Amino acid sequence: MQATKTSTPLIVHTKNELNVIERKHPIAAVFTMGALHEGHAQLMDEARKYVDQSGNKAGTVIVTVFVNPTQFDDPEDFAKYPHTLESDIEVCAKSHVDVVFVPKVSEIYPDENVLAERISAGPLGNILEGAARPGHFDAVLTVVNRLIQITKPDVMFFGEKDFQQLVLVRQMVTQLDLPVAVIGVPTVRDIDGLALSSRNKKLSTNSLKDASRLYEALTLAQQRISEGKSLTDIETECTSYLQAIREIELDYFEILNESLQVPKPNEKLRAVVAAKIGGVRLIDNISIER
Repeated sequence: MQATKTSTPLIVHTKNELNVIERKHPIAAVFTMGALHEGHAQLMDEARKYVDQSGNKAGTVIVTVFVNPTQFDDPEDFAKYPHTLESDIEVCAKSHVDVVFVPKVSEIYPDENVLAERISAGPLGNILEGAARPGHFDAVLTVVNRLIQITKPDVMFFGEKDFQQLVLVRQMVTQLDLPVAVIGVPTVRDIDGLALSSRNKKLSTNSLKDASRLYEALTLAQQRISEGKSLTDIETECTSYLQAIREIELDYFEILNESLQVPKPNEKLRAVVAAKIGGVRLIDNISIER
């Protein structure tokens, strides 16, 4: 099944439907919860490019749209999560996706035994976003593992905006020896540097302006590192910069290595930030070379 400029993706809802269609290797997957935007489109474009450059342009791009209930602490948040399948399929079509898998919860978690087989994110799942949302990354890894088992991809694409998730997925794939490659895709930003997110739609005009300050703080850290400042001093300066903005409720601003550990000398760095702005929690990060 090869995508063309006018192709519409095949929509399937069950494992059986997925298993009977022809899927040519390499199979590239993008796992989403819907409410797709340009950031997701970038992942799909990279997946399409990957399979098209694999040799005979016969690979398959699969996008999953599944709102995972186990990732929500509050049932009301789960109930309010946007379901925009029609527009999501349009985004997939523009990126020349071959198959869109839209399963029901019962397809992913057919019984209590499967639901109980949770994968632990370990200590790395308890810091940063994990500290704010206990158990969140266990739920993420569990559903990603289930989707890998069902879609059987050769390669998966994840955005660097959710960098902790990317690191943990790579950790899980290594620990479980799963036969799939994990490729990170750089964050897509708007003109003010704000990382694209489905949550941005919840921000007012003023909150959007304040949200762009997160990226300003990250680039400030990059500048200070190039000036030779100490990491502790940089964290303090960037934290103070964000805390001075009335609408920003800062959770953390830290500079770690690419494994999200305390960096050693000369290691590549990753500055990470999280804050609530207008009641909406946002995260961002950038890679920094020393």
